[in-house]
Order: sequence, then C-alpha cells, then structure tokens
Amino acid sequence: MPDRLQADVVVVGAGIAGLVAARNLADAGKEVVVLEARDRVGGRVRNHEFVDGVVVELGGQWIGPGQLHMNKLASDLGLETFPTFDTGEHLLRFGEELLRSQGSMPRLGSLVLADLGQAWTALDRLAEHVPLDAPWEADGAEELDGQTLETWIVHNAMTGTARDLLRRFARSVFAAEPTELSLLHALFATHAGGGVDSITSITGGAQQDRFVGGSQVVPDALAERLGVRVRLHAPVRRIEEHGASVTVLADGFLASARRVVVAVPPALAARITYEPPLPGARDQLTQRLPAGSVIKCHALYETPFWREEGLSGRAASDAGPVGLTFDNSPPDGSRGVLVAFLEGADARRLGGARAEVRRHAVLGALAEYFGARAASPIDYVDLDWSDERWTRGCYGAHFPPGVWTQFGPALRQPVGRIHWAGTETATAWNGYMDGAAQSGERVAAEILAAPA
Repeated sequence: MPDRLQADVVVVGAGIAGLVAARNLADAGKEVVVLEARDRVGGRVRNHEFVDGVVVELGGQWIGPGQLHMNKLASDLGLETFPTFDTGEHLLRFGEELLRSQGSMPRLGSLVLADLGQAWTALDRLAEHVPLDAPWEADGAEELDGQTLETWIVHNAMTGTARDLLRRFARSVFAAEPTELSLLHALFATHAGGGVDSITSITGGAQQDRFVGGSQVVPDALAERLGVRVRLHAPVRRIEEHGASVTVLADGFLASARRVVVAVPPALAARITYEPPLPGARDQLTQRLPAGSVIKCHALYETPFWREEGLSGRAASDAGPVGLTFDNSPPDGSRGVLVAFLEGADARRLGGARAEVRRHAVLGALAEYFGARAASPIDYVDLDWSDERWTRGCYGAHFPPGVWTQFGPALRQPVGRIHWAGTETATAWNGYMDGAAQSGERVAAEILAAPA
C-alpha cells in the first residue's frame, strides 16, 4: 500500500523551480509535499566529485549579475560564489585556422566584423520589441514565428564566417540547431537574457560566477530547509482533480491536496496521466516543446596549464564535436579543469557512441585547442542529458516555428487546480537556473492569491 500524504499543495519535481515554490509556500504557512522521481534533488543541476575532491557541475552552473532571482536566492541561503576564470586570450577555430583574441571578438577582418556586428545589433533590436510575458503579441509575431532562426541568419549575415558564428550562438544557447527553432523564440530568449552580450559574456554576463561547492549546493540547501516535506524515489504517474481537491499518485505515495504544482520539463509533464484530461491546447503545447541536446564533459588535469600559455580556457569552433569550452578549475587553481560542450547535432552524433569513443573525440578536440597535454587528463567525466530518464534533454525546451503564436497562452495558464512551473515558463532568463527560480516564485504567489 502506498503511503498516504495530506497537504495544501503537492509539488511535482525537486529541481530549483519546485523547491523554490515549496519553500515560498511553506514560509507562507502552507503544508507542502514535494515528490521527486530521482534519488536526489536538483533536477537539471548536478555535481560530480572527482577522486581528489575537485567538484564540477554536470548541469546548470553559472549565474551572472543580471540574474536577480538566483543572486537573491544565494544570499538568502548563505551560499558563496566565485568568478569564472576569464584572464588571457580566447581561442576560435575556423577550419584549419586557430585564432587568438584578447576580447570577445576575434581578429576576423574588418568585413566579417562589420557583418557580424550589424547582425548582432539587428537581433538585439528585434528582441527588445518582443513582450516577455506574451511573445505571441509582438508586432509581426506570426511572421517572426513562421520562420526559423536559420532563415533569418541567411538573410541578415552576408559572410559565411558571420553566419557560422551566429549558428554557434544558437547551439550554445539552445543546444539545438538554428533550423529547429522559431525566430520569435530566439528573439524572446535573447530579450529574456538581457541581450546577446549578456548571454554570451563571462565577466559581466551570464557566465560570470560559479558556486563554491558546485551549483548542487543550491537545491541541497533548499531541500535541507524543507526537510521531510521532500520525498525521493517518487515519480508521479497520475494527477486527478476532484472538484475542490487534487489527488497525486506516485510510486509509493498517494498525496491529496488543494492544489498541485507541476515543475518538471514539458516533455515529462506530458507523460503524466491527467484526469480529467488536459485541455487540447495545453496537451498540444507540450507535444511541440522538444528539449535541446547536450553532452557536458569535464577533463581534470594536474594544473590549469593553459594559463601558463596566456589562455583563458575559453574556446569555440565552427565545427564539432566540441563547439565550446571554458576553464572550470576550482577557485584556488590547485587543479585544472576544462569543461567542453557537445551541442545540437554534434551531441546527437556522439550520443549513441561508446564511452571510450566519445572520450577520445572530446580529448582530441581539446588537444587541437590547447595542445598535446589536453589529451591526457588525470580523469574525465561526461553526461548526456538526453539519456537522463527524468530529464530527457537540456538546457531547456525550445519553441519550433508556429508554437508561440498558436499555443503560447497555454504555457503558464493553470488548468483547474494544476499550476505550471519550470524554467521554460519564465519571463526572465528562460532556460537558465534564474528562470527556474523566477518560475517557482511566480507559481507560489499565484497559488497564494488563488481562492481556496
């Protein structure tokens, strides 16, 4: 027999969104139960500890000065951050050429730089006019939503190099190909992240800071405050609404409440059985929100040797398999860590490969960037988020053409006593940890303002 639980609110999912919602509701005096399918909290946030105690982040990890919700949460929880290493020259590989640059823009020639600059400016200007709470209401929304980001790139960048860099931007932000996502969605996400520079920068941008102890400390601290309210090994299978109450059936648990928060990725929310069935618009929305494809890889070294050569550890490429790297070493620099990302089509190509094949490909790419020493780390770990049973992809879901304008209003609209959270529902930093925290705050306020 399942354990029977009684609460005011049941929260499905113990990622940052669900835990923030639960904390805010509990602080307001509500009885809360959090049901989590995994054997841990954190969702798309997860630490890994190497054999010598160096902690790295296999999931979401960075916060920046513009991410107000995560910065406040870190302060409330008493958590410390440290700056991402950003000293030295960055690398950019185009074909057989490896370019070094001190700033964010490599030396690509005046024509390419002018072309890229005007394209970035045009993207930012378009993005500024997309309403964050209702992208479907933007001027010309149907036209913007009726084309892919790739279509826009081809028509707005004249040089092949600028087009390739814009495509790299799409892969690094959405873990998807620019052919897969709506231009309207790209504009919305760019606006939600404060613009292209904000999204792509380290110092002053989205990748500025990391958490001491790894980002897992955030959900761990939230869960510690919630205590026994959080139940692990409890995947939710069915949600039934009965007039003024809701019943949530999970493995090992049967919970009754006045309201329920579903705080899992859209693809997983769609796999729960609802009785009565969800409205068609909500169900069709989740059918159309695929997650990105990303494999996050870490290589551990005795020292951050690239620093000796005047390199920051940040590298990018116009071709795979490794499209982006950063220095992910511990704050004291006692060991060296390079984090590498396989994104979009590159992640899918290596996603089904044997572990040793994938490792060889990643380390080979790092050696092309940073020299032969990068091919021989002390240790190595990677995680394909598409294979994670209770995630099925990262960083977040993206909107293909036509989805925002036809189904967008169903994204946050409660269905009876069922409410929706998760970074995909955020109006600021959508797809980031900050977006998850914002969504948790929003849904808790929504429930507290709702009639009993």
